[in-house]
Amino acid sequence: MASEQESSNGPVKKSMREKAIDRRTANKEHNSNFKAGYVPIEEERLHKTGLRGRKGNIAVCVIVLLFLLALINLIITLVIWTVIRIGPSGCDSMEFHESGLLRFKQKADMGVVHPLHKSTVGGRKDQDLVITGNNNPVVFQQGNTKLSVEKDKTSITSDLGVSFTDPRTQTTFFSTDFDNHEFHLPKQVKVLNVKKASTERITSNASSDLTIKGDGKAIIRGNEGVFIMGKTVEFRMGGDIELKAENNIILNGSVMFSPSRIPNTSLGSELYFDEGLESCRSTVQTLI
Repeated sequence: MASEQESSNGPVKKSMREKAIDRRTANKEHNSNFKAGYVPIEEERLHKTGLRGRKGNIAVCVIVLLFLLALINLIITLVIWTVIRIGPSGCDSMEFHESGLLRFKQKADMGVVHPLHKSTVGGRKDQDLVITGNNNPVVFQQGNTKLSVEKDKTSITSDLGVSFTDPRTQTTFFSTDFDNHEFHLPKQVKVLNVKKASTERITSNASSDLTIKGDGKAIIRGNEGVFIMGKTVEFRMGGDIELKAENNIILNGSVMFSPSRIPNTSLGSELYFDEGLESCRSTVQTLI
């Protein structure tokens, strides 16, 4: 006899031989004490679970990305907790105000500070603003203008000029704008060291001497001539002194000189000496 088996095309009949084989296989499996209740199933027929192939690679990338985000979040949290010091009671190191003011309540260690447009950096009332560099100069820079404060000197570099003005009274103490301000050295400044200076006149106080000194060579040049006037004028040099003029050189006063050392005049120029050539100290006026 044949039994019926459901299929997509309708009932299918098994032969007596197929039924006998199935029955012997089932009895053989159930009669074994070691394999009681166990029915072997081929692995190819099992339902595959989990992420395999490309989906598995994407899952690994997502897990690594989440780990990196968690690590970055941990670092930011530690920085906020230790550096900015934000705790349950607020920020211990700084204050933020509605007017845009940022106030530091403790010492701040910074590298480069870029203030916003028309912003101000200042200290508290009746307290000094202390800015220090760890064995490095403190530099204030705006465009090409730069102020550098070092251990043994302070230098100012500017292409336009320098001016020191009292913010309260608007009084100018010092300015390189010689057209509108006259340059006066403060009383405490005794020596002015410059590589090149352009001015109309250099004078000293009535009770002090004016000394112009150069380490290697000092050059005094005038577009319309150079006038040197004083009670006593002395030229001291380790090498030679050179006087150049397009037309002539005039020495007025009593001058001490050695005739044997007078150089020959160049063509097209003349050298004049007035009366009293043997005296040593008198008024000397030089036109170059």
